[in-house]
Amino acid sequence: MDDTKQSAGIAQSDLSAKSSFPVSRDAALLYLQEHKTEDNQYLHRDEAFMRTLKRKIDLRVILFLMFCYVMNFLDKILLNYGNVMGLAKSLHLKGNNFADAGSTFFFAVLCFSIPNVFLLQRIPAAKFLSFTLFAWGIATACVAAAKGYISLIAARVFCGIFESGIPPSLMLMSSQWYTRREQSSRFALWYLGIGLGQVLGGLISWAFQHVSPNASIESWRLMFIVIGLITLVVAITIFLMVPDTPMAARFLTPNEKVALLEHVKENQTGIENTHFSWAQILEALLDPQVLGLFAIIFLQGTGGGVITTFSATIIKSYGYTSRRTALLNMGSGAVTMTSTLICGYGVRFLGHRWFFIILMTIPSLIGAALMAWLPHSQQSGALAGVYLVNTFVGSTPIIYQWLTANVAGHTKRTFASVLINMGFAAGNIIGPKPFRAQDAPEYHTAKVSMVATQSAVVVVCLLLMVFYSLKNIRRAKAQYAVDETSDSVEIADEKAYAGQTDGVNKAFVYVL
Repeated sequence: MDDTKQSAGIAQSDLSAKSSFPVSRDAALLYLQEHKTEDNQYLHRDEAFMRTLKRKIDLRVILFLMFCYVMNFLDKILLNYGNVMGLAKSLHLKGNNFADAGSTFFFAVLCFSIPNVFLLQRIPAAKFLSFTLFAWGIATACVAAAKGYISLIAARVFCGIFESGIPPSLMLMSSQWYTRREQSSRFALWYLGIGLGQVLGGLISWAFQHVSPNASIESWRLMFIVIGLITLVVAITIFLMVPDTPMAARFLTPNEKVALLEHVKENQTGIENTHFSWAQILEALLDPQVLGLFAIIFLQGTGGGVITTFSATIIKSYGYTSRRTALLNMGSGAVTMTSTLICGYGVRFLGHRWFFIILMTIPSLIGAALMAWLPHSQQSGALAGVYLVNTFVGSTPIIYQWLTANVAGHTKRTFASVLINMGFAAGNIIGPKPFRAQDAPEYHTAKVSMVATQSAVVVVCLLLMVFYSLKNIRRAKAQYAVDETSDSVEIADEKAYAGQTDGVNKAFVYVL
């Protein structure tokens, strides 16, 4: 054990000398130094053992993260359904008040994402996730108490504050348990929560619309209260059931933890490191890949703003009743889930994230064009456009996973995850703006803007693919790189968990 610690210390010093950043040891490295033995150090090579282990993790981690995201999205789109249930009339909203209420939520997300960079570095991820989800549930229930425009805005601000930490937490947590090749399908599984949220949201809205108009509380207010309370239950469950890291997982034995850490060390992205590095923040800000991923998620977010805030309003504008609108909007969820699974498992077995992002953007472009240029009288075609627009949503978890797979260094990766969430929020702020009251019910300008932004996604995605390819070629020519896509690659513990960024670690290979 002493020899192991000594060699680890020598390797650590060597890494520090080569890096421009202070190197702090990852908690995973410390765990391996204490628990790795001759009996368990090769367990990760046993395929049957690892299949069983990954199934256990899927059930104890990914399943709960999916439930979290269902509630996350349900809470987010309740305003959308509330609008067709009489929220605007009840609160005496005028002009662009409703669109502003949708944007205010994302203004709060944008502003309060910044402190999350530090908080996610210092607070255990699962605890942070459960706290923010619990607080969000309270804020959602409080929307029911709104009496007018100002109180609605106040409630939406608090919803946005607590939402800001949820996507980065999910990205960081789910990337700890799997190799880069395995992550895409797992990200897709918890991201199914959006599709389920769309389906359940339509069904829940339809159900609450059967509340008697003479009831003591309006149907849309009751809906916010019930969903808010359910969110509290999910948050408590996550606090009790989901571990912060593999090392803290009570459902895993020490041998299973060692096997898992040996299995994922090929990522070279680390597990947990509380050392905060301003130098890594600067590297992230100057890194073209981070800026490119920010641009893609920002452009997608503009379309997401339409789906989150206005999809029910658009469907109702085609002449459907409020109840039928709620049921028809469930079809969007089915499209989202299908595209998410295609992307997640397509990347899992074929790779090429850029290709699947573009593949899901093309039908979204067609849908936006149908919405923009088909006359309202052609209900079926216009409704098909609404459904097709949702295909791009399935590529979003792949963008998240592309970031966690290619950005190393804990501070840099945390900051990049938060920055991506800020890009999504900024897109959602801008997305509803073209939906001006004077353009109702066609909203032609808004729909044309969706065509433009989705086209831009394709361009940026191709540029990012070229960037990664050139980086890998240069590193291969310099004879730094190894084939990180091979499961047989063995990397020293000290190197895998050194805390280096992808920019500093010249043996780091970017996935496409």
